[in-house]
Parts: sequence; structure tokens; C-alpha cells
Amino acid sequence: MRAVGLALLAISGSVIAAPVVLPAAVVTVAGYVAVAGGVLSAISQVTVDDTALKQPVMAKEQPVNRPRDGG
Repeated sequence: MRAVGLALLAISGSVIAAPVVLPAAVVTVAGYVAVAGGVLSAISQVTVDDTALKQPVMAKEQPVNRPRDGG
């Protein structure tokens, strides 16, 4: 969802900053879409479960350096 919000922000920012004259309704809708994209990105970032991220990772077997000649 965060990626969708960022995509909405990028698209609406492009529409708002377009070098051509666009109808006022299009620019207004682009402003609302930018706000919606920002809210969507912020909410999806806030709702990340931190406890799942803080759990320790199970110890993995460390690679052993061995000589190439097998000796």
C-alpha cells in the first residue's frame, strides 16, 4: 500500500507541475489525489508491526573459509 501511495503522489505531482495549462478541475483533483497518496503512505508506514521486526533471527550456520586446493 505504501508503494501505491507513493505512486499517487508522483503522478499527482507531475500533473500539478505540468508545463502546460490544464483545467482547474484537473489540478484540483490532482491536489486531492496527492493528499490521499500522502495519507495512504503515512498510514501504511505507521501500521508496520514492530514486534515482528524486533524478533531475533535464528542463528544461521556461518560459512567456513576452506582452501581451494582441498588441502
